[in-house]
Amino acid sequence: MRVVLLGGPGAGKGTQAAFITGRYGIPQISTGDMLRAAIRSGSELGAGARILMDAGRLVPDEIIVGLVEERIAADDCANGFLLDGFPRTIPQAEVMRARGIRIDAVVEITVPDENVIERMGGRRVHPGSGRTYHARFNPPVTEGLDDVTGEPLVQRDDDRESTVRHRLEIYREQTAPIIEYYEQWEKDDPCSAPRVSRVDGLGMLDDVRERVFAALDPG
Repeated sequence: MRVVLLGGPGAGKGTQAAFITGRYGIPQISTGDMLRAAIRSGSELGAGARILMDAGRLVPDEIIVGLVEERIAADDCANGFLLDGFPRTIPQAEVMRARGIRIDAVVEITVPDENVIERMGGRRVHPGSGRTYHARFNPPVTEGLDDVTGEPLVQRDDDRESTVRHRLEIYREQTAPIIEYYEQWEKDDPCSAPRVSRVDGLGMLDDVRERVFAALDPG
């Protein structure tokens, strides 16, 4: 199973990715991890990427897709792979298509903005340990204090409403064209295109998981 998994901040993509990789016995691949591994390996593509990154420049799509090709040729990708949030742009998707990198399914986990803001805005963290709470879903025994140490909990900047709304806006701007690209491809050439599904990310964890599996295993 070769999957592209998309989902905005707070959609639960990481949790569902773990379910998918466990069910199909495939690795989860993110471009960040892939770049770091390629640089460590000293491969030609990795060396080229390092030069660009050290100079503060963006790594071109051709190199990124080349790294994807290198990575999915590894033995652990024999049964497929899960691409985490990649491709991020239409040019990246076009390069993958031109190079014949087959994708079986594109799945986007969707959650309404207000639910995402509630999920992320209610999170509180104990800085010393990383223990995480939620004002509504997993509150501490004493409001605002860590259960173990009694020390104050904090809200991370990434979880503030203004930040979350900005991240959601950026996600939509970047991802909507990708979804539309794959949907048009599926309409024009369903035999070669990946299946495209939008999965409701609200509800119990197991229910969302079953929706994702149903999208990956239609019929």
